[in-house]
Amino acid sequence: MGNTDTKLVFRKAIVQLTTKNQKIDATDDAFWDQFWSEHSTNVQDVFALVPPNEIRTLRQDNPTNLATLLYKATERLVRAVDNSCRTQAEQQIVLNCVRLLQRILPYIFEDSEWKNFFWSQLPSGNAGDDTSTPLAQSLLNAICDLLFCPDFTVVATRRAGPDKAEELTNIDSCEYIWEAGVGFAQSPPKHSHMESRRTELLKLLLTCFSETMYRAPSTSEEPNKWIAHFTSAENRHALPLFTSLLNTVCAYDPVGFGVPYNHLLFTDSMEPLVEVCLQMLIVTLDHDMTLNSPTTAAYDETTLGDNLFINYLSRVHRDEDFDFILRGITRLLNNPLVQSYLPNSTKRLHCHQELLVFFWKICDYNKKFLYFVLKSSDVLDVLVPILYHLNDSRADQSRVGLMHIGVFILLLLSGERNFGVRLNKPYTATVPMDIPVFTGTHADLLVTVFHKIIATGHQRLQPLFDCLLTILVNVSPYLKTLSMVASIKLLHLLEAFSTPWFLYSAPDNHHLVFFLLEIFNNIIQYQFDGNSNLVYTIIRKRHVFHALANLPSDMSGISRCLSNRKVPRRAAPAAIVATKAPPQDADEEDEGESEEDNKSDTIVEEESMEGSKPAQPAEPGTLKVSLLDTPALGQMTERESAHMSSSQSQEAPPLCDISSTLSTLSCEDEKSEVSSTKSQTTSPATSPKGPAPALKRAVAQRGSIRVTATSGAGSAAHVWTPTPEWVASWRAKLPLQTIMRLLQVLVPQVEKICIDKGLTDESEILKFLQHGTLVGLLPVPHPILIRKYQANSGTTAWFRTYMWGVIYLRNIEPAIWYDTDVKLFEIQRV
Repeated sequence: MGNTDTKLVFRKAIVQLTTKNQKIDATDDAFWDQFWSEHSTNVQDVFALVPPNEIRTLRQDNPTNLATLLYKATERLVRAVDNSCRTQAEQQIVLNCVRLLQRILPYIFEDSEWKNFFWSQLPSGNAGDDTSTPLAQSLLNAICDLLFCPDFTVVATRRAGPDKAEELTNIDSCEYIWEAGVGFAQSPPKHSHMESRRTELLKLLLTCFSETMYRAPSTSEEPNKWIAHFTSAENRHALPLFTSLLNTVCAYDPVGFGVPYNHLLFTDSMEPLVEVCLQMLIVTLDHDMTLNSPTTAAYDETTLGDNLFINYLSRVHRDEDFDFILRGITRLLNNPLVQSYLPNSTKRLHCHQELLVFFWKICDYNKKFLYFVLKSSDVLDVLVPILYHLNDSRADQSRVGLMHIGVFILLLLSGERNFGVRLNKPYTATVPMDIPVFTGTHADLLVTVFHKIIATGHQRLQPLFDCLLTILVNVSPYLKTLSMVASIKLLHLLEAFSTPWFLYSAPDNHHLVFFLLEIFNNIIQYQFDGNSNLVYTIIRKRHVFHALANLPSDMSGISRCLSNRKVPRRAAPAAIVATKAPPQDADEEDEGESEEDNKSDTIVEEESMEGSKPAQPAEPGTLKVSLLDTPALGQMTERESAHMSSSQSQEAPPLCDISSTLSTLSCEDEKSEVSSTKSQTTSPATSPKGPAPALKRAVAQRGSIRVTATSGAGSAAHVWTPTPEWVASWRAKLPLQTIMRLLQVLVPQVEKICIDKGLTDESEILKFLQHGTLVGLLPVPHPILIRKYQANSGTTAWFRTYMWGVIYLRNIEPAIWYDTDVKLFEIQRV
């Protein structure tokens, strides 16, 4: 009953505060204390008792009252720090202030007139206040102090006695790091109430940093002064905070003691803390926007400095620290994949998107960590969950962002030779995926999942085809043995992409064929001995290569090809792969074999891995957020010859650009409890906000896939017409020499064996190919060309938008930013 009364008092104070033309005196402490001193209202109640429309009314009609409320709440936190927050009443006041600020701050950021309120000087005449300190710095300093407050957020280490009481402003917070790990050996005792308080304080920090969400994409690179101060040397807790966040994430084990269903019996206060720690890390490790920014000059130099979090992360160098970080990330990444005989018996985490962003940032800032990851087969513990999520998300348009970050990480890893070498480790199917059963290596898994994405993913994944094939090109020189399943998949892709109507229906489609031919050439030139399955498949499918060498290049031939197409231009991948190219210039024997091949392909596809489920499209009622266009592949990669033969590097196929008309990218939503209504079809999206031409909308009904043209370039591509000159310009450069030479040598030998021995069993032919050699018969090996990822402003901006989109969607209890005027991306119900 008492709690109801305190809520009523709190609610009355809110109503009085928002009453028009009623200015509350700043010295009326009895009134202001009602907001934090006389109640213990939880965060859900605060969000319910302070509705958005009243905050906006207060902001518009009574700005003085709002300013005083924010000032008083911050002042109360500072006073609690000065008092070392020792009493229970003081601790409750802190929590009430934190919840109220968390509720109001997003509505301060959404209004441009209030943008600099927290960075203006404090009003003078208040005893004990440093008027030169902006309110934002006072707030950040107070929160950081409270995160290491003995008996509030950390366990006191001082012994009992007269000197037990420690001044909070003077403590050495390095003694109070939250978890053992990097740079800290002791594991402090666990207390769920302290973990919950840390979570609330960190969520307020995250809310402070979310000012970035209220900027248009074109201005998102401006320095975020909240993050700049937090990660600068002015924050005396920067090192222990960074260490605490990192160690809390990497030491967390959701399985715990391994008792089935223990997560249903006990509330895990660690999971919310780990999630917000992870979100804090990826936000604070965003590129040091205070450097190399054209807009930096517009800001006060005293508030900007180097990002210490990036500095600390880049300086981690001990193998035991790398091992701790990598084991922590792989443990959490693999958590959703863990299977047991008891359904739902183990706790399932949902922070895999934040983990992937975090892994990306560590590899980006600390190259020693990247080399450590690739030094052993541990990298495969990162690869398998990425492939699992790629395969699982391929049909869900609300998870396009997850698809992109998975592919970006694989592109980064594939630029290193060791990654290709590690892929030769045998794969044991421990994760249920709806892909064909095979016996082979992790390379076979990679090829099979990529084929599945291209063949059955939705249409908005087309801009990723270049990246997927680039990854396969990068690793292909090191693949010692591909299985028959993976070999057939690669040939299937070539057969689909070399169909004349597909080649002629868009100006860049032929690049996909160049990539596939480069894959085959790399394997034949450098790993011929162990790849009899691929060689055999190439021989069986030789009509595809003959047809490619004899593509029609005259106007009438081109027109005939285009008129034969069975699906619209830039058709959905599933439609592309389902349509077989008719054999051209192939002999009768080829046609007979083609029929046999199709039968063989069907047999391979029949059985999927045990326990697998097909990828599901986005469910009605889920939310997605729009993201920026993916930068062109040419901007994301740089060529590097493994043989350092620069004179020959010019012979490499051209780099392809990812389509600049990529439709809306999306972040995965966790079944989004935020959405209050569930509709069966997509509601029409609102128009893009602000000057953000990159943020275009594709409106699709449930069960259908449709991509809308998003720019002039898109409509130009739609009416594009191929010419004989254009076909001739690239057809002559097709790298077919190696494969044609292989066919020229091996086909007569295989035919002779079949006739002489009357062979009908392909195992005998494979045995013959295993012991064959093409030494001295093939053209001079071409240099191995690796397309390494290189940092660029496009991917930096993409990651920033994606990261904040994920954080927006994941913070739903309470829904901190829901229904506020976010400008960095748009929210759309599917």
